[in-house]
Amino acid sequence: MITNTELEYKGNLYPNTIVEFHRDTDKLYFTTSNGVILELTILRDSILRFRYATENIFEPDFSYSISENVSIGFNHLKVEETATEYLVYTAKLKVLLDKKTLRTQISDLDGNIINEDELGFHWEENYEFGGNSVKMSKITQNAESFYGLGDKATHSNLKGKRVSNWVTDQYAYGKDQDPLYKAIPFFIGLHNNKAYGIFFDNTFKTNFDFAHERRNVTSFWADGGEMNYYFIYGPQMSQVVKAYTNLTGTPELPPMWAMGYHQSKWSYYPESNVRAIAKNFRKMRIPCDAIYLDIDYMDGFRCFTWDKSRFPNPKKMISDLEEKGFKTVVMIDPGIKIDKDYWVYQEAIENDYFCKRADGAYMKGKVWPGECNFPDFTNPTVREWWAELYKEMMSEIGVHAVWNDMNEPAVMEVPTKTAPLDTRHDFDGHPCSHRKAHNVYGMQMVRATYEGIKKYVYPKRPFVITRAAFAGTQRFSSTWTGDNVATWEHLWIANVQAQRMCMSGYSFVGSDIGGFAEQPNGELFARWIQLGVFHPFCRVHSSGDHGDQEPWSFDDEVTNIVRKFIELRYQLLPYLYTMFYRYSKEGVPMLKPLVHFDQEDHQTHFRTDEFIFGEQILVCPVQEPNAQGRRMYLPRGIWYNYWTNEAVVGGMEKWVVAGLDKIPIFIKEGAMIPKYPVQQYVGELEIKELVLDVYYKNGVETSTVYEDGQDGYDYKKGRYSLRNFNLKGKPNELLIQQFKDGSFITSYETFKMNLHGLPFKIKKIQVDNEFVDLKDVKLNGNNNIHVSKDFTLLHIIGA
Repeated sequence: MITNTELEYKGNLYPNTIVEFHRDTDKLYFTTSNGVILELTILRDSILRFRYATENIFEPDFSYSISENVSIGFNHLKVEETATEYLVYTAKLKVLLDKKTLRTQISDLDGNIINEDELGFHWEENYEFGGNSVKMSKITQNAESFYGLGDKATHSNLKGKRVSNWVTDQYAYGKDQDPLYKAIPFFIGLHNNKAYGIFFDNTFKTNFDFAHERRNVTSFWADGGEMNYYFIYGPQMSQVVKAYTNLTGTPELPPMWAMGYHQSKWSYYPESNVRAIAKNFRKMRIPCDAIYLDIDYMDGFRCFTWDKSRFPNPKKMISDLEEKGFKTVVMIDPGIKIDKDYWVYQEAIENDYFCKRADGAYMKGKVWPGECNFPDFTNPTVREWWAELYKEMMSEIGVHAVWNDMNEPAVMEVPTKTAPLDTRHDFDGHPCSHRKAHNVYGMQMVRATYEGIKKYVYPKRPFVITRAAFAGTQRFSSTWTGDNVATWEHLWIANVQAQRMCMSGYSFVGSDIGGFAEQPNGELFARWIQLGVFHPFCRVHSSGDHGDQEPWSFDDEVTNIVRKFIELRYQLLPYLYTMFYRYSKEGVPMLKPLVHFDQEDHQTHFRTDEFIFGEQILVCPVQEPNAQGRRMYLPRGIWYNYWTNEAVVGGMEKWVVAGLDKIPIFIKEGAMIPKYPVQQYVGELEIKELVLDVYYKNGVETSTVYEDGQDGYDYKKGRYSLRNFNLKGKPNELLIQQFKDGSFITSYETFKMNLHGLPFKIKKIQVDNEFVDLKDVKLNGNNNIHVSKDFTLLHIIGA
């Protein structure tokens, strides 16, 4: 064991003896004789911030990640001192700090160790760039598992893995390739049925080792900046994820059309091609809400311009498409073509908005337009300028949404694929090099885009997409998993990435359905659609180099399967919208790996394929060719097979039949799943009746349906409809109680309840304690009834 009395070991420096302690309200300061200060902040009883300074100096306290709406406040804080340690107590945690080494141990109040330092904080001076490389090592607990860290294309359980965070343009990446497009330095640890999270709020390149180098040690480190991390205690994983998501923020509700099916390709042009694609969707009766224009709509790839030979009148085209129910989404990249006759370039040069190298020259790199300069989006003045650039595009031409790509930033023809490390950035008044700003460059670009779109689509809601992201980017934008490949392996990767992103606070996520690079066959495309319709962001996108990838691009069998599953997504829109409401308001992830759903069942700790869609739908994609079914794990409880209505007891692996036209979908017993009729686009139909698929349970289950105007901001004034249903089943009766909130009046007056699994024949029905004639509820055998949407208590009584 290395003791911290050896102040240097293998080039690393360590804190030594604590010589001073003082408290300032919610902050505790521990100072060592060699100038290390630990600032321990209590945000909540279960959330602690550990921030270390060396040479007695803290850097300015600034973060792009932490939400201004984070909930703080604790119930209890007490500090005790003994001869060898300090003891810090909150209402949920106990922290022990060793006086000789500054190492910490965190326990619950019953004495169970949750997390403890191994070597703890240490650092190494960086003589090349200045500052320190900062490091933290923890003891890996017995049978500990690890999850999170964003878009990693590897097994969901990170035990034994070593990964890094440096946002990178990784075209056609493979399984286990790292790093990728996003840097989300947050992970969840789980052992002894207790979960915690650590968010390492450091924008430099960060690294994580989960018992890879040494099987009993978990460590994380950064190439610069501070050792600054947040510890979040559960003990439920759901509590950890919600708390982290609250810490880094959630988006506002997007318009409902953003949750529909979207079609994209590199590239749809000219205008006649775009119109033909739209016409075919409506002719084939395949629902679709948005068509995307990639870089070829621009004049020579100059952002905020149009190629008038390909799109002579974009305003009219967009207006015509909107009449048919299509929104138009366009791409905007960060690279601005060096062209003295190009108005965007002129404005940036005149106002000194471009990034510069260390010696003052503009940072220059090749992208699609050729040689480009790059705006410094970490400068608030530049962000304001960039937001204003969207005025004409959104307000006058009528574009509905914007897609930011290549914003790592991606630079061609250089080994690093990005800007030189000596590139300078404002960093909101904290000047730095690209080493510190790289991971947040795309985040700050899409932040500026979001502000512009929000301003110029008002009073509608904004919808923005980004490829690159850092922790907290979810406040501004949806995302996708980048340039994947049309392979079965990538279908597996897409499934794991979406679950991992949702566990990392970033739920509005999807993949390029069918694969961006190369060409899927019909079977792979159908299977990918079957997964993609259960991802929060649902878009087909391809490079276009290898053939078409529209729903009708394969044979009739595939087209019909694709239509069937896109229609299912549109039926489930009120369920999906409710999922997003809970994510936005409460930080509940929209997809949940099985370990999140039931962490006490150790069978879930290494599952990758199955996930919970929302709260009550279990989905398991088929990820192998020529499959007529698959083995899957059903978590504990009773689940109804969506296709057959068979009730199945969970807690075991099971073979499920799933020919090409089906994937395993199961509904949790007691669930009430809301459905709309199939629409060709959001808002096409006035909803005359809300369908509720009710699945009997001998016991209690709650369900929620959230609705509002589907766009705009009236919901923030209370014009929403929130219905909470409490279902209670008994052997011979079913009671459903409804609790309503909000002033939004839905277009429908009745519910059609499809009843699944009733163990009795319906004899009588009471609505709000009054018996009703069975004819008045249109009882159809034992299968469905129609009741007023305003009921408070529905009592179904068996014979």
